[in-house]
Amino acid sequence: MIGGFISELLSCIKRHLLETRIQSTVTVWADVHREMERDMERSEVRPRAGWMVMGERGRPSALDVCRVLAVFLSLFPSVSLQCKILKCNSEFWASTSNSGPEEEFCTALRAYNSCVRRTARTCRGDLAYHSAQHGIEDLMGQHNCSKEGPTSQPRARTPLPPAAPPLLPDSQERSDGPEQCHYERSLPRNTSPPNYTHCGFFGDPHLRTFGDDFQTCKVEGAWPLIHNKYLSVQVTNTPVVPGSLATATSKLTIIFKNFQECVDQKMYHAETDELPAAFADGSKNGGDRHGANTLRVVEKVPGQHVEIQARYIGTTIVVRQVGRYLTFAVRMPEEVVNSAEEGDNQDLYLCLHGCPANQRIDFRNFRARAAEAHSAGRTRGGTGAHGFTYQSAKAKCKERLPVEDLYFHSCVFDLLSSGDINFTMAAYYAFEDVKMLHSHSNRYHIYEKDAFMSSAAERGKDLLSLFLINLLAVLLWTEC
Repeated sequence: MIGGFISELLSCIKRHLLETRIQSTVTVWADVHREMERDMERSEVRPRAGWMVMGERGRPSALDVCRVLAVFLSLFPSVSLQCKILKCNSEFWASTSNSGPEEEFCTALRAYNSCVRRTARTCRGDLAYHSAQHGIEDLMGQHNCSKEGPTSQPRARTPLPPAAPPLLPDSQERSDGPEQCHYERSLPRNTSPPNYTHCGFFGDPHLRTFGDDFQTCKVEGAWPLIHNKYLSVQVTNTPVVPGSLATATSKLTIIFKNFQECVDQKMYHAETDELPAAFADGSKNGGDRHGANTLRVVEKVPGQHVEIQARYIGTTIVVRQVGRYLTFAVRMPEEVVNSAEEGDNQDLYLCLHGCPANQRIDFRNFRARAAEAHSAGRTRGGTGAHGFTYQSAKAKCKERLPVEDLYFHSCVFDLLSSGDINFTMAAYYAFEDVKMLHSHSNRYHIYEKDAFMSSAAERGKDLLSLFLINLLAVLLWTEC
């Protein structure tokens, strides 16, 4: 019975940790559980007596409970060291840029594997790291490479000039591929058209979920936006101004998973001042399969605007760099949005469920304080800490966003919290992407009253969840 109690308690706490995004701590709980089990095995109670008698050893000791609570109370997100997985990727692609003997490829692959393994501690939560792991396993199998063997560090090889221009795998002359590689064509006949949804992430940052909820969040560090059977999207956010709660996106990673005859697995990675017009492997389409051209990277404005078209899943992604930061927008069929992998409850994906309650910023209160300070003349010389007053920020945002919806108010918030005028354009382009990607024109604008109703509903759900968790803990303790 004691083992069941501990398992149930740990399970409850794990779920709570997931909701508050302390994902990296799950292994710590497992270690605590194993250590407690070892302590119990070393106790003086005979195996035959076991847990038959409810006495001092029939329920968790104060020490056991304190150990669990001590770990629970001391676990907080920490700043991880910089992940070096992209360095491993670039070294591997440089060493294999020209086809060579199979032995050389296997040597480079083993060196790549060693490099990736060395980054395990700092890259555990990074999508590029997990993509590399799976990619290495696939390549090992395809090329019959042994995991044992020489692992000399890969050296970039000087490519020889080709005798004739090679036929690129993403040649536009290739057929678009079979029917199943076109989302709408692959649907059964006489079915209603798919319902397309939209998610956007921009500014300090502001999130518009697939359900049209609009939130302003802190979410510093790496966070998953989307994860389903077909693709994963992760952003990394950094503070805009030291000491401020406001962050903005400096890195974006998208992984398209291999799919039937259509596309190979592909990764797109963008960072500040590096918005590539190709996937991480240098290609611009989905690889060598028949439907490869149903996944394409299209550069709209060099270094500023890239569009990724994934027609095999009916999805369009827009990535921009505005000022020093990135913005993300996607149009995706509802069926694809909800295609969860087995065992995945999808709790933490921001585009689906929004930011956790403890990561949200109520910028209405922030704006109210700014307006109050301005009217009272408390700001030095009438100017805010970052160069804008409430009125001057409103005037600047009005130039690009004449309708006072939440895109307008997010622009005002960003100018007041950062002073970076580029956030005006970030909000403007985010709304332009809505007009291009959202299926329903009557939902382009979201107003404060809509956000307030959604927030009130979320608070009600959070309170109910907290009550149920506390009730469950009491019941479990009483049973034991």
